[in-house]
Amino acid sequence: MRNQTGPSPLHGTTRPLRPAPRTLACLAAAPDTLRDADDRVLAIRASEGDEEAFALLVRRHSSRLLALAQYLLGNRADAEDAVQDAFLSAWRRLPDFRHTSSFGTWMYRIVTNCCLNALRNRPQPLSLDAVPEPPAVDADSSPPRMAETRAAAAALMRALLEIGPELRVCWVLRELHGLHYEEIALVVGTTEQTVRGRLFRARRALMEAMRPWR
Repeated sequence: MRNQTGPSPLHGTTRPLRPAPRTLACLAAAPDTLRDADDRVLAIRASEGDEEAFALLVRRHSSRLLALAQYLLGNRADAEDAVQDAFLSAWRRLPDFRHTSSFGTWMYRIVTNCCLNALRNRPQPLSLDAVPEPPAVDADSSPPRMAETRAAAAALMRALLEIGPELRVCWVLRELHGLHYEEIALVVGTTEQTVRGRLFRARRALMEAMRPWR
């Protein structure tokens, strides 16, 4: 695969592509001989071609990135495709990664771009029936309380999918992933002021949509 050449899928450069790593499923099962190393060390080693180091990065960050993609795209199948594309892009771009942000923030940005591109290329609007499964409720809750909680969670999901992707990604990164405004600005490629504005509009829209549930 080292004979592959072509533009980077994210940069549009003409530098030769790095060979793709083994399948991500195979990487996730790779031995974790470097498990105590931090992300920066693993990213440096992965940039030099160490597939085990990259496997650990995939293992550490897959769940959070998949959750982000599922909230942005509305279904698990598309989310899995986006995350896999993002990791393949990351593998190829690692030699150019300058560590001006954490590896996790960098991956958030790549996944977000993959998801926004996927949304732009969708032939049909997102079906509101294709919402992510609501989070699990407390097993000790009474059946009526559980049903109410599930219904409210489903309503929030639908409301979230109705706001624009640029507002949605800021809300998800802030409210569900706990990123700071500065980190969100890095992920979405804008200013903190713009992030604050998008968050304000997202919160206002969601509050309005959830008014019947108060």
